[in-house]
Amino acid sequence: MSTKTILIADDSATMRAMLVATVEELGDYHVVEASSGFEALRLLPRDHVDLILTDINMPDINGLELISYLRNNPNYKNIPVFIISTESSAKDIEKGKKLGADEYVIKPFSPLTLQRLINQYLNKTV
Repeated sequence: MSTKTILIADDSATMRAMLVATVEELGDYHVVEASSGFEALRLLPRDHVDLILTDINMPDINGLELISYLRNNPNYKNIPVFIISTESSAKDIEKGKKLGADEYVIKPFSPLTLQRLINQYLNKTV
C-alpha cells in the first residue's frame, strides 16, 4: 500500500509543527506543509494529496476560500478537508461544513481525536 499524503495549511509555524508531530505519531503518512492558502494551492499539483488539514485564518487565501476552491475543482473536490481552527462558534462551524469541510476540529484539540479522524478518513484502524 502506498503512503498517504496529508497537506497541512496553517500560517502558524508552531501549529504546523504540532500537527506534523500528531500525524507522524500515526506512522506512515507523508506530510506536506503550507504556510498559507495560496501556498497550499501552489503545492497541490505537485503531490497527490489524500487529506488536507487547514486553518481558517491565514494571509492571502484563507481556509474557507481554500475549501471553496477545492470543492469547485474536479481534480480536488473529493479530497477530505478538516478545518482546524480557534473559530468555534456554531455559525463558524456551520459555514465551514456548508462550504464542504468534512470535519471541523476546534483548537486546542486532542491529538488522539485528530489521529482517530485522520485514520477514519484514510481507511485505517486505530
